[in-house]
Amino acid sequence: MTSESALSLRARLLLWLLVPLGVLALTNLTLARREARHTADMVQDRLLLGSARIIAQQIQFEDGLLDVAIPPAALELFQSRAQDRVYYRIASPKGVLLSGYAELPPPAEAPRPEESVYFQTEVRGEPVRVVAYAQPVFAAPAEGPVIIEVAQTLQDHNQLARKLWTTTLRQDLWTLALAGLLIWFALRRGLKDILRLRDEVGRRKPGSLEPIQAGPMPQELRPLVESLNGYIQRLDAQMAVRSRFIANASHQLRTPFAVLQTQANYGLRSPDPAVKDETLGAMSEGVRQGTRLVNQLLALSRAEAGAQTRRPGEVVDLTELAQRVLEEQATLAQARRIDLGFDRPEDRVDLPASSTMLHELVANLVDNALRYTPPGGRVTLSLRRVEGRPVLSIEDNGPGIPPADRARVFERFCRLGSYDTPGCGLGLSIVQEVARALGAEVRLSDPTTGPGLVVTVAFPAGATR
Repeated sequence: MTSESALSLRARLLLWLLVPLGVLALTNLTLARREARHTADMVQDRLLLGSARIIAQQIQFEDGLLDVAIPPAALELFQSRAQDRVYYRIASPKGVLLSGYAELPPPAEAPRPEESVYFQTEVRGEPVRVVAYAQPVFAAPAEGPVIIEVAQTLQDHNQLARKLWTTTLRQDLWTLALAGLLIWFALRRGLKDILRLRDEVGRRKPGSLEPIQAGPMPQELRPLVESLNGYIQRLDAQMAVRSRFIANASHQLRTPFAVLQTQANYGLRSPDPAVKDETLGAMSEGVRQGTRLVNQLLALSRAEAGAQTRRPGEVVDLTELAQRVLEEQATLAQARRIDLGFDRPEDRVDLPASSTMLHELVANLVDNALRYTPPGGRVTLSLRRVEGRPVLSIEDNGPGIPPADRARVFERFCRLGSYDTPGCGLGLSIVQEVARALGAEVRLSDPTTGPGLVVTVAFPAGATR
């Protein structure tokens, strides 16, 4: 669903408030319909019983015979606009029809004296409501009661039930409409702070990272504003880091190219072949340094973005990987006459991680140690388990890093001491980013004896298997 077709928060709240009200209204209408029919039944039953009693008062027993007279008042009770038809039937205690309509059926069970029963049936194809009333004959009690039946069609009954129900329906509709208007007005008042916050964010210029001014605001919105401000603060810091990184990277890339251009111009102007060869050698070294810088920038970018993710089921033997990295760096160690050693464990150390990211981490640790250790020095890579955690450490006897500067060396392009050492200050930054992506922890410390530096990478306890 697109943002254009999605309901607004106000419409959603209104919908969720009106739906329960609508359900209650439907329930009320269902109950009201049943109550309307019950009321119509009660009104009609009272009319029927009143008519039957008026007829019962006119029954007489003379000379051994029952005399029945139907007074007009008994039928005038049913006068209405519906033009209902009225039927009556008077039967002797023995069931003999004394007066009325023979097609009006008797009740299934005769009522007791001075009691009545109600039932529905059909007369001449029309549904009717019937009352049967038992009137005792006091002049001849042995004869038993006379059964008086009065029936009426249901037109007036249905009209009354319909009128009562439609009245309730109109009231519920008006109530629901009024409730909707009141809720809409309340939501407009209640959501004004959210709309004000929306307008404030919408008025911001592109690139503006200033905190949102909350002002007077409901308590429910304050956590949202605080979260947004926290995110803006983190984004501002990240953008500042990236800006510095781009500026430093541009400078670092510009310098080798400028040097290459100068060397090329110098070599082209010199007629001496030896000078040309020397210039080409210097240019080759510059290209190599530039290529290494670009590769390190790409490695740092991949580590930050998490692009080198582990393939499903990929497990790396850290012992074998470290051995391979040392073999790759052996040429540089021999050129600088550095004793490069490996204190390896007896068994495998398996890590569920990306082999490419682990290779970047170990290679940068070894390369960084070799470059800052003076010729004739010593660099030792060790791998062990500490309390179930794989721990990789590399120790050198170089100049080391003062404790006050150890937090800075993880910054990009940060280089301490002499700038004569070849490098661009990205090695430990790459190590830090890869370790963070793998959930590992990087620590710097002093060797137990003598000068130098120990870089330790402790992997998560559940990493090894």
